[in-house]
Amino acid sequence: MFQRIIFLLTIIIFIGCDKEIQLPLDPNASLLVIDGSITDEPGPYFVKLSKSIDIGNTNGNPLVNNASVIISDNQGIRDTLIQNINGLYQTKKIRGFYGNTYFLEVTVEGKKYTASSTMANKVPLDSLRINTFLVNGEIRYSIIPVYTDPIQLGNSYRFIQKINDSLDQTFHVFNDNLNNGKVNQRPIRAGSDSLQVKFKDLVKVEMQCITRPTYLYYYTLNQQGGAGPGGGTTPSNPPSNIVGGALGIFSAHTVERQSIFIK
Repeated sequence: MFQRIIFLLTIIIFIGCDKEIQLPLDPNASLLVIDGSITDEPGPYFVKLSKSIDIGNTNGNPLVNNASVIISDNQGIRDTLIQNINGLYQTKKIRGFYGNTYFLEVTVEGKKYTASSTMANKVPLDSLRINTFLVNGEIRYSIIPVYTDPIQLGNSYRFIQKINDSLDQTFHVFNDNLNNGKVNQRPIRAGSDSLQVKFKDLVKVEMQCITRPTYLYYYTLNQQGGAGPGGGTTPSNPPSNIVGGALGIFSAHTVERQSIFIK
């Protein structure tokens, strides 16, 4: 209970003047977890359905089968997803374009969950730059994604970093509160001492232009720690854009990738 109180205080401080977010905190309830995305890359796109588990449970999230999953857009396209493997549903015809709004409908055991997301305009990822710094006399490296933030305030970004063949499990999210309209100078830092960028490493970075709700979701997960792009348990319930009582996120975002060799 003490940890949940601390978490709630953290969220309240972070959101500042934003509307209050009500978080369901019943530790005994097993809730639906929805992880879905639409990008500006060619499909198919995927929605993963699972059930939440207790914090101490290490058996993995149970997957949800035989659900009805539909994605539509503001252009009149409606796509009923097909189940690919356990808990994973894929699109057949819908396409992702920035500026379009996408709507998700998931029906499980007679209960409907909905979400919507408008894909932000793409901000070009111009290049990756190597940042060097000293720690106890040792040279360390980090990667700076070089892009120019648009002059309009309110842009948000997510970065997924892969060092050689290892996925950085940290949720890296930036916004433009401090550098609106400027060239980015903020580095992506590895999330643990066991995964650092080293000399002769190959680093791959995926940049996503995301919405404000998606930013809040991944920012909260990053503050909690212990979770990442590869999945895992959810320590408590981060703010979500899904209506109906489910956890997770439905994100429409753009994608760009660059790689760099440390030399």
